[in-house]
Amino acid sequence: MLRYIIKRLLGMIPTLFIVITLVFFFVRMIPGDPARLVAGEQATAEDVAQVRQDLGLDQPIIVQYGKYVSGLLKGDLGTSLRSKRPVAQDIGERYINTLRLTALSILWSVLIGILLGVWAGAHRNKWQDYLGMTLSVSGISLPSFWVGFLLIMLFSVKLRWFPTTGATGFKSLVLPSITLGISISAVIARFTRSSIVEILEEDFIRTARAKGLKEKVVIWKHALRNSLIQIITVAGLQFGFLLGGSVVTETVFAFPGIGSLLVQSVNFRDYPEIQSLILIFSLQFILINLIVDILYAVVNPEIKLG
Repeated sequence: MLRYIIKRLLGMIPTLFIVITLVFFFVRMIPGDPARLVAGEQATAEDVAQVRQDLGLDQPIIVQYGKYVSGLLKGDLGTSLRSKRPVAQDIGERYINTLRLTALSILWSVLIGILLGVWAGAHRNKWQDYLGMTLSVSGISLPSFWVGFLLIMLFSVKLRWFPTTGATGFKSLVLPSITLGISISAVIARFTRSSIVEILEEDFIRTARAKGLKEKVVIWKHALRNSLIQIITVAGLQFGFLLGGSVVTETVFAFPGIGSLLVQSVNFRDYPEIQSLILIFSLQFILINLIVDILYAVVNPEIKLG
């Protein structure tokens, strides 16, 4: 397995190089002049030109690209145009908040999604199945910004159970995690239900029932275990999505994570920070896919990684 992991990690290098190159040039196509934003609205043309020179934006784009790649190879993500601090420091302070939020969201959404999916799949074409899938479709269809505002109005403004914004403790994670997790749990429930329905038709399930095993044992020990491959795949991809796609939720709750940091960076045309954030998002997906592949072999030893 170690050999497989090393092989996959080495295979990441060309992908990341392509991402770095595309992001670098596409970011500079965003309308707006970062030198003007840094200098301020009252700055003269000479002041803006001086800022542009100080930031190195007056150099040919290929020279800027070379310096950027050279810095990355040294582990330097650059300096934020907005905060004037190292980009790594800005992202590091925000990343832990997003990681906590994402971990809580995926934890409860996987548990609820599996329970709902198994419940629906085990009662195929019955009222439990229809109710479960109705809830799933509703969860997928609800816009996250609408859910977020609704939760704020009910639990923060009226009931005052949870804070409205910020990241001050566990309570501040509850409402954003629910907002993020609703659609994820619905997706997992649908995939779990589909997998359970398919596996319950297999011959080994009939054999287990013929041996006199209780239906709960058949479903939870045999059917669910054989469904874990699909569930792990979906959960892994959704985890990667949550880490990089929490922009709307973090903005609604004014949550200091990397999603809201990306919005601020785009608004300020902060090239170094935008490039670094998108690079991190890409790296996350690649690593999560690797972890999912490794979990395949853990869940089913018959799967050989090569």
